[in-house]
Amino acid sequence: MEENKMSKFKRHTGKAGVGKINTASLPDIVFMLLFFFMTVTVMREVELKITVRLPDATQGKKLEKKSLASFIYIGKPLPQLQATFGSEPKIQLNDAFKEIDDIQDFIVQERESLNESDQGKMLVSLKIDRETRMQIVTEVKQALRRANALKIMYANMPVDKITHMD
Repeated sequence: MEENKMSKFKRHTGKAGVGKINTASLPDIVFMLLFFFMTVTVMREVELKITVRLPDATQGKKLEKKSLASFIYIGKPLPQLQATFGSEPKIQLNDAFKEIDDIQDFIVQERESLNESDQGKMLVSLKIDRETRMQIVTEVKQALRRANALKIMYANMPVDKITHMD
């Protein structure tokens, strides 16, 4: 008899009238947000601290696999940095000014960051301001030779993208 009496009483919780939340559309919302951020996010490469105006070219070859390329920038520091670093051409590796002696370590680090099968395909792209003297370029090339980075590409401005200001 005790059991029958117990079943007559219902337990009341403090959440009267609140139903369960439907989560059926949650994966759709997550996918939309993921897709949105994938499309609007820009992968930052390097923050240039130098002025690089690439020379014009009538012929060139497009870089096939950018992931195999390491970039060395050479040019004058930006106007806001000239008070600190001067106006002579500087070498920029990744986001910092470096010296000729640092190039070998840079190449070793870049080579080690690649897959073992791609290490032999590594390419160094030189992005050099058109006003830069050849002395610093020659010194960089010698440092690359010592680092056994023999595949070098010079970046230029393709003819179809050249704009002339009159």
